[in-house]
Amino acid sequence: MSPARMGFFTDTSVCIGCKACEVACKEWNAIPEDGLKLTGMSYDNTEGLGADTWRHVAFIEQRKPVGLAEPGVDHAGPVPDSGTPPAEAPMTPTTPGSGGELRWLMASDVCKHCTRAGCLDVCPTGALFRTEYGTVVVQEDVCNGCGYCIPACPYGVIDQRKDDGRAWKCTLCYDRIGEGLTPACAKACPTESIQYGPLDELRARAGERLTWLHDTGVADARLYGHDPHDGVGGDGAFFLLLDEPEVYGLPPDPVVTTRDLPSMWRHAGAAALTLLGGLAAVFAAHGLTGGKR
Repeated sequence: MSPARMGFFTDTSVCIGCKACEVACKEWNAIPEDGLKLTGMSYDNTEGLGADTWRHVAFIEQRKPVGLAEPGVDHAGPVPDSGTPPAEAPMTPTTPGSGGELRWLMASDVCKHCTRAGCLDVCPTGALFRTEYGTVVVQEDVCNGCGYCIPACPYGVIDQRKDDGRAWKCTLCYDRIGEGLTPACAKACPTESIQYGPLDELRARAGERLTWLHDTGVADARLYGHDPHDGVGGDGAFFLLLDEPEVYGLPPDPVVTTRDLPSMWRHAGAAALTLLGGLAAVFAAHGLTGGKR
């Protein structure tokens, strides 16, 4: 029996921007150092995902009045039943009000491990493969550096390292989950903003969390990448957001870039058969004409 599909649910409403996930990811996967330069984007020192940034914590400052849950209220809402006490979570933004004119949105982004992954479709060497856990992994020793996977990703996740040209991205800590361990980023997250587990369970948990937020007045809360009927067949790493996806630098309606390949091949096959049929007819007619002579 194959194992359940595993994934991430990132609840940005309890992210505190500590970057523990970024550090843990780099340390466990031996990812080269980057991100020490001032980017001019608030406290965001890495700007986006890339070959050397597999977890990226975004800091978004908004001039949007927002109230906060009253002190002493259970502002964290439903927490995962992980068998360990939940970490203390920050106050959750609720309805717009007089709580201030500036709010921070923080979110830890990662490879989405798409159900229909364009990167897999275009890789000519088999360097990209889907694991038994439903995740998508790059085998760097098989990658030839062609770069086809980079434009094929609708999220702009995959990148090539400048020193060797090969593609690199999040593996969802394939080596750890194979041993029954939690991925490094989720293990290090102090607020359980990053949750790891069977994808079906995470989707159910996310739905409960979203309902709780809506019931407490957070009307802008929404799930992103959880729908198995979207343009990529649903993501193996999905998010709860507090604003439009574009605010977080995410495409509003991602579509797998290779979605038209099957129909293109069918049309190409039909055209080839038509051409062959025409050539056969020409040769047959020529043969009949030649016989009369």
